[in-house]
Amino acid sequence: MIVAPLAALLLAATAPVVVRAGTLIDGSGGPAVQNQVIVIEGQRITAVGNVPIPTGATILDLSGATVLPGLIDAHTHLFLQGEEPSEGGYDANILQQGLAYRAARATVSARRALEQGFTTLRDLGTEGAGYGDIGIKQAIERGHILGPRLFVATLGISTTGGYPLEGYAAELTLPKGVAIVDGPVEARKVAREQIDKGADWIKVYMTHRSWVGRDGKLVSQPTMTVEELKAIVDEAHGNERHVACHAYGGDGLRHALDGGCDSIEHGLDLDDAAIAQMLKQGTWYCPTLGVYYLDWAAEGTPAGQRDRARAAAHEPSFRRAVKAGVKIAFGTDTGGAPWTSSMAAEFSQMVRLGMTPAQAIRSATSAAAEMLGAGGELGVVKAGALADLIAVEGDPLADVSRLEHVSFVMKGGSVVRGVGAPR
Repeated sequence: MIVAPLAALLLAATAPVVVRAGTLIDGSGGPAVQNQVIVIEGQRITAVGNVPIPTGATILDLSGATVLPGLIDAHTHLFLQGEEPSEGGYDANILQQGLAYRAARATVSARRALEQGFTTLRDLGTEGAGYGDIGIKQAIERGHILGPRLFVATLGISTTGGYPLEGYAAELTLPKGVAIVDGPVEARKVAREQIDKGADWIKVYMTHRSWVGRDGKLVSQPTMTVEELKAIVDEAHGNERHVACHAYGGDGLRHALDGGCDSIEHGLDLDDAAIAQMLKQGTWYCPTLGVYYLDWAAEGTPAGQRDRARAAAHEPSFRRAVKAGVKIAFGTDTGGAPWTSSMAAEFSQMVRLGMTPAQAIRSATSAAAEMLGAGGELGVVKAGALADLIAVEGDPLADVSRLEHVSFVMKGGSVVRGVGAPR
């Protein structure tokens, strides 16, 4: 159930709100239309088109802008901040920064996402912060902080040898960034625990490290077996939850598909067989392209070779998936990338690698909403949908980078940024 936004930001308790849209891209994938009226009552849109303006309505004039649905980022980590290696990297995140500190940073990150026009996030793992994402979600829903709607995955799940912290003295017992399971019984139990605590999605790591093999190709370490994953998927689906699988390629990706996952995250190395299986099973693909161009290690080092091989494999994989018609949802892996970076820069990467701007926009609106089970309620501008709207100058169908400069944000009928926002 999608919950009401901050009551304190409502423009009016009873009067309808009207948005005049100079151009409207409604998120469905259809053509843009001009000079539209969007009528909002409370949290929801009640009418769209060439419709009369209700008496006494508050009018927000965006007649010089392009209006779109609020954007959806389907792969983020609110409890990560880019993890600068010079500041201790991922390990410092767990060993040196307490949960209260990390929650405070996550609060700032949530607001940054919303102000960029991302009114919904699927947050895929707290990376050692336990069930902190549920706390952030509750704080947003109850009006204590500003942020997007959250679909949360709590702790990721992997196997022994399949996740940091790593590389310390063997006699030390160190915390991990995920829940560790071995065997179907443990896997099922952890899935049950996460669902019991409030997880909307279950996140599973089907691959871990990657490196360049002797043949010069990218190799990805598999983690969980098909039987382990099937236990998790069975438990999740029985509770009307879905399973997102981090999978780069190789055996781990095949295990993810054979185990029945609902979305492949990253999917750096999709071969033809994987794409055919995704099409057959209706598996979603959340590619997170941009993060794999950040912070490459020095060329010629093993890490540098790995970083370049990831990008080299990812580009043709994405192109093949687009051409084949795989269902694609927009995701940035922000958190893996700093929250100070532009989340919408991912759109330009998607267009560079074969999507049209319209396809890229749909991946972050109605398509992502469909993946989240919120089709018709999120990601579209139509009667009955939640009033999540953004506006930009210019035409993002001609220049998708326009989405990096959002001038107006409304979430559930409440203006967060731009004309009509509280001062």
